[in-house]
Amino acid sequence: MERVLVVGATGQTGKRIIEILNSSSTFEPYAMIRKEDQRQMFEDMDVETVMGDLEKDVDQTVQGMDKVIFAAGSGGETGEEKTIAIDQNGAIKMIDASIKAKVKKFVMLSSMGADNPESNKDLKVYLEAKQNADEHLKNSGLAYTIVRPGALNDDLGLAKVKLAEKLDESGEISRDDVAFLLVMSLADPLVKNKTFEALEGKESIKNAIIDLSR
Repeated sequence: MERVLVVGATGQTGKRIIEILNSSSTFEPYAMIRKEDQRQMFEDMDVETVMGDLEKDVDQTVQGMDKVIFAAGSGGETGEEKTIAIDQNGAIKMIDASIKAKVKKFVMLSSMGADNPESNKDLKVYLEAKQNADEHLKNSGLAYTIVRPGALNDDLGLAKVKLAEKLDESGEISRDDVAFLLVMSLADPLVKNKTFEALEGKESIKNAIIDLSR
């Protein structure tokens, strides 16, 4: 079993990632939590927790981990400072800690538009933060996958997607399907050192990821 640290495990997408990993025979999830009172939720699922705060030193959180999924976010209601602290600087800290810990693969939940933050004035700071974190990961020397979904919704995942390095269209995708994409991206030969965009579509997640890996 490979140990996978899920950063952002208490978020809506993070919880789905934990559930998928927890039912897998390949991966053992570790939920990164910031507060003691978050531990119980994961203990009830028989999932180990690791204490860590993205605004502090995170080096100890990745010790002994094989892979990392970064699905943390400051949320839409926070100010620019928090967005930069979590989505950019927090991600960069986790990447640097993962290099030191010799993590085998780092999977990043990014966002569509991170390649061109100027395109969305309302989300410019958020997209710039994501862009900076993505670039840091690409240049880190770690094996990586960067997933850039469209707008996330809470619809039931149908495991049908449209993936491409650039889709040239906007749209939505369920958190369920994004969680599956992130977990599938952990597999070693798949989408290695690739960045791709994701929307709901008609191709099965498995086939779409295999096609993209060729």
